[in-house]
Amino acid sequence: MAILGVQLVVTLLTATLMHRLAPHCSFARWLLCNGSLFRYKHPSEEELRALAGKQRPRGRKDRWANGYSEEKTLCVPRDAPFQLETCPLTAVDALEAYYYVLGPARETNIAVFWCLLTIAFSIKVFLTVTRLYFSAEDQGERSVCLTFAFLFLLLAMLVQVVPEETLELGLEPGLASMTQNLEPLLKMQGWDWMLPLVKLVIRMGLSILGSMLGAFLTFPGLRLAQTHRDALTMSEDRPMLQFLLHTSFLSPLFILWLWAKPIARNFLHQAPLGGTPFFLLSDSAFDSLRLWVLVALCLLRLAVTRPHLQAYLCLAKARVEQLRREAGRIEACEIQRRVVRVYCYLTVVSLQYLTPLILTLNCTLLLKTLGGYSWGLGPALPLSPVLTAARDGPMGPKEDEAQQAVARITGALGGVLTPFFLRGILAFLIWWTAACQLLSSLFGLYFHQHLAGS
Repeated sequence: MAILGVQLVVTLLTATLMHRLAPHCSFARWLLCNGSLFRYKHPSEEELRALAGKQRPRGRKDRWANGYSEEKTLCVPRDAPFQLETCPLTAVDALEAYYYVLGPARETNIAVFWCLLTIAFSIKVFLTVTRLYFSAEDQGERSVCLTFAFLFLLLAMLVQVVPEETLELGLEPGLASMTQNLEPLLKMQGWDWMLPLVKLVIRMGLSILGSMLGAFLTFPGLRLAQTHRDALTMSEDRPMLQFLLHTSFLSPLFILWLWAKPIARNFLHQAPLGGTPFFLLSDSAFDSLRLWVLVALCLLRLAVTRPHLQAYLCLAKARVEQLRREAGRIEACEIQRRVVRVYCYLTVVSLQYLTPLILTLNCTLLLKTLGGYSWGLGPALPLSPVLTAARDGPMGPKEDEAQQAVARITGALGGVLTPFFLRGILAFLIWWTAACQLLSSLFGLYFHQHLAGS
């Protein structure tokens, strides 16, 4: 325990426990396969043959007797009165606050590593799902991704020039804090001319990252708009659920409002009450409240996951009903394919819905830890001074050069990655993820309501 540290020991024990419990207790299996979601089963070929008035030839002699050696493709009327049976989702179908309590002061918060790892896996999931659209034969989805990526690139560059008095993302104070600590290091090497270039590279990197996130969140936003409309239709007799669905859909708008200084911090900090301003929250209390609101909005969206997924599964029935309104005949295998394709794509839809939520939640946790914020609404603790070296005292004669080099690198990184700089980067990621979700979902509402049927 003394050698490994409290956090690493608890992490190893937790990982072992999760590995042992995974076959018996899985969050994904509970979310998708607990019996509350049901899918539609495609009609069997025998049922479609009965509706078409045809029987399957029993053997080769019957086929030769009917005048053909090979069985023809079965075609049935599009308006055939077959019924879709339902069945609950099974695992075969779906595939399936520690640091505050113990407070180990001398240990590095290992939870930061797990949050960073979760964010990296979220980006990997985005890449995997987006690659499906680029590998498809139809180039329309690829063109949509590229168009939105270019659009979000322009918007990301425009957002970075908005003054802090309007949009308090903290990019300007963060870059100023970073350059203030980086300047002495560059002057020691004679590279002080690179300081403006470093700021430009950071801003261009944020723009490119914003463009990629915009492309990743385009189709999840379009899918969210579709499932939101269908979920509202399915819950017409449940007003409370409709209220939660509307609130969840508008949650990105609330996140954007949290960083709009004139209508968030200024309003709560100096609320006009009569003719005199009334102080509701201090700056530190508002920062803590903003973190709690972000966590609450993520939990709200998680709470309405099942209504959205069930609305997607009901697309199979909607496609069959649309098929019945068409004239002509259709192959039996095409009917089965249209029904099966819906629930086979359910895992991708689940990732499109949950991955932005997981990304936002982990960025929020990192913002609290690395940004020096607190969960309490009281006065915030002062930020620890940034050290440009690993420690103040001189190195001992027995310490080798490798340890001294590691100490210098650690001190340099600690001086560059200041809490103010990390606040700006993480606040930008959270705010930008919400902006991309809001724009793509609003476009999806317009598309499904006015363009999809035309």
